[in-house]
Amino acid sequence: MKNLWSDSDARQAIASHAAKGIDEDLALRVYTTRLLGGEPKLVLHGGGNTSVKTRMADVTGRPLDVLCVKGSGWDMGTIEAPGLPAVRLAPLRELEGLQALSDEDMVNVQRANLLDSKAPNPSVETLLHAFLPHKFIDHTHSNAVLALTDQPDGAELAADLYGKRAALVPYVMPGFALAKKTAEIARAHPDVEGLILLKHGIFSMGATAEEAYVRMIDLVTMAEQRLAKATRRIFPGADLPAKPATAAEIAPILRGLFSLPAKAGGREAAQRFVFEFRSSPEILAYVNGKEIARYSQQGPVTPDHAIRTKNVAFIAPAPEAGRLDAFKQEAKAALEKFAADYHAYFKRYNGQQITAKKELDPIPRVALVPGVGLFGIGNTSKDAKIAADLAETTVAVIADAERLGTYQCIPEPDIFDIEYWSLEQAKLSSAAEKPLARRIVVVTGGASGIGAATAAAFAREGAEVAVLDRDVSKVKGFAVACDVTDPKSVRAAFDKVAASFGGVDIVVSNAGAAWQGRIGDVDESVLRQSFELNFWAHQSVAQNAVRIMRTQNLGGCLLFNTSKQAVNPGPDFGPYGLPKAATLFLMRQYALDHGGDGIRANAVNADRIRTGLLTDEMIAQRSRARGLSEADYMGGNLLGLEVTADDVAQAFVSLAKAMKTTGAVTTVDGGNIAAALR
Repeated sequence: MKNLWSDSDARQAIASHAAKGIDEDLALRVYTTRLLGGEPKLVLHGGGNTSVKTRMADVTGRPLDVLCVKGSGWDMGTIEAPGLPAVRLAPLRELEGLQALSDEDMVNVQRANLLDSKAPNPSVETLLHAFLPHKFIDHTHSNAVLALTDQPDGAELAADLYGKRAALVPYVMPGFALAKKTAEIARAHPDVEGLILLKHGIFSMGATAEEAYVRMIDLVTMAEQRLAKATRRIFPGADLPAKPATAAEIAPILRGLFSLPAKAGGREAAQRFVFEFRSSPEILAYVNGKEIARYSQQGPVTPDHAIRTKNVAFIAPAPEAGRLDAFKQEAKAALEKFAADYHAYFKRYNGQQITAKKELDPIPRVALVPGVGLFGIGNTSKDAKIAADLAETTVAVIADAERLGTYQCIPEPDIFDIEYWSLEQAKLSSAAEKPLARRIVVVTGGASGIGAATAAAFAREGAEVAVLDRDVSKVKGFAVACDVTDPKSVRAAFDKVAASFGGVDIVVSNAGAAWQGRIGDVDESVLRQSFELNFWAHQSVAQNAVRIMRTQNLGGCLLFNTSKQAVNPGPDFGPYGLPKAATLFLMRQYALDHGGDGIRANAVNADRIRTGLLTDEMIAQRSRARGLSEADYMGGNLLGLEVTADDVAQAFVSLAKAMKTTGAVTTVDGGNIAAALR
């Protein structure tokens, strides 16, 4: 592993922090924490922490010994000084004399001794850092160290490799007991550079930030070099279909199966999940392995992964192209077994707890699909990405472990204790969900104007948004370049969304453009061009959305931008209004034909929006034609108010939330009786 320490960067970190009134100790602690956190083979999604013992003044100005330790919720790769809250050191060290301490009391003591009461919770491993005498302490979940110690003989392998350079700590659940055990072992081996926490991770210690960091890199490098000597063949392949189905084909099937039915409200009210797809030669070798049921069902490579990935991954049947119905039935049976096994796992260990736990949902957070790859699964796209990242790390660690010997992690009862650890569960369940959380929304023409405002409005409501447009170069977030007038391009775009997120719940078919011309004179090519974009594109988008929605069997919502021209045509706007009128009736046909699938179809009828279809030039032209100022034209409605793209976006959001409304048109124009519907 490469040593990234730089004297010049360290000096720059000291200087930049000094300008903010932050001393050298904390400045260097931030600097090396970022070095560690930026390496995914060391730290991934909260899987590590760092500390420094220094002196700071309390509110009276009295200098105190404090421990600055990583705070909960901070990413080590981007951490700032506030992410290392200062805790009074003396009260923490007094706790070592206790025989036992509950997690809740431990957290309470740590918070009670913060110098700043508004600071984040100190790490759950704060006491471990406090009980060790060293000034700088680093902790990571190094892939290489995990692969070395996640073995039946992991202790022997580590002892042979490290000798007197590092002491071994047997597995103990993080918290007070681990802190006491680690301190005991450290006192017995005062000269070691690090501590190997078996089947958990590694600590390195030093008198300076550089010394602790370099020792971490050196100790991890030793493990990497030992693994490099292993040449054992791994993952012999299983017999798989000659032509597997694609991720886009199977993701909506799995997403539908994984959704939790609601007690009321129909299919659309089901609690659904968001997916993240990953595939690579390494992942395929893993999921295609003949012994996948052995090595993938052992448990997490490091305990904290269980919080995000559950105790084990779900193994899907190998999907064959052209036999998706068979895959669905086999996957359903496999999921039923997974859920039954999870219920049994919970029942086995819940009765052994002093305080009974509440069982979590039995839905997997990682799905392994032979021939295809893996899916991370979560309540949000962020959660799904985290699960997928951890799954990829699992693949890498188990591959190295199997080359060396046989993968073996902590025992199942210990996995349960981590998965149902009250401190960690509190982190994951504290945030309330927004109204459209877990919904996957596709917005066409979403790069600008009404489409961009609509995409932003759905994102604010908690939805995962995919933008489709010809030019997505300036779109922030997930976007797919798509020509909605090309059916192949539309299908490819929807397949990419399905593979990336797992499916589609809501579609805003918004892309359009306004062609003008007197209908008796207009060239036929202009009319056909307008129909391609303003009607046929809507049909192509809706068909692809329905294809995925019916596969999921979770209902869905189709929303169309139809414009005032569909019901109240203006002079010389026939080339635009005619296809828009056809799209209005297209919406109603979808409502009629697919209501039985739980799919709603509604439209927004908007007018005089200063963006997108109605450009500033067009506004000026129409204003002059009516002898009005631009302001009078834009506000020339019953309410006398100018209508914005955000107003139209809110109408789309409202229709998406209206679970019992279909076949309806919402008018957003400030009031125009000629364009008003029921």
